[in-house]
Amino acid sequence: MPARPAPARGAPRARADWSQLARFAVVGCSGYAVNLAVYALLTTALRLQYVAAATGAFLVAVGWNYGWNRAWTFRAGRGRVVAQGMRFLLVSVAAYGGNVGLLVVLVDLGVGAVAAQALAVVLVTPVGFLGNKLWTFRS
Repeated sequence: MPARPAPARGAPRARADWSQLARFAVVGCSGYAVNLAVYALLTTALRLQYVAAATGAFLVAVGWNYGWNRAWTFRAGRGRVVAQGMRFLLVSVAAYGGNVGLLVVLVDLGVGAVAAQALAVVLVTPVGFLGNKLWTFRS
């Protein structure tokens, strides 16, 4: 029987990696819901401009996601809260920059503001996962 090739560098190798990815997805989905709910509230009830609303939604979702990813996804309770928090924020800001860029393009193309935000968040999610897995919460 031929030997199986080794997984690509950085590829999930163990059941724990897949479990972590699943937890990240659950946290991401909950953060996505928080982001969209806050965004919809800010654009409809408070009538904020869509980029300002995206910024507010981003800040709320970052706090939500950091807490859950630290405590549950990456179980990084022993790491330094402030150092991890700053790395998490930097990764999130990079993802946010991509989010706002996509949001503006989509709205300019005629996509509704809430639908555009929903799509933009989905498209930048891989940036957040990779940055947090490889840098923020690395073992």
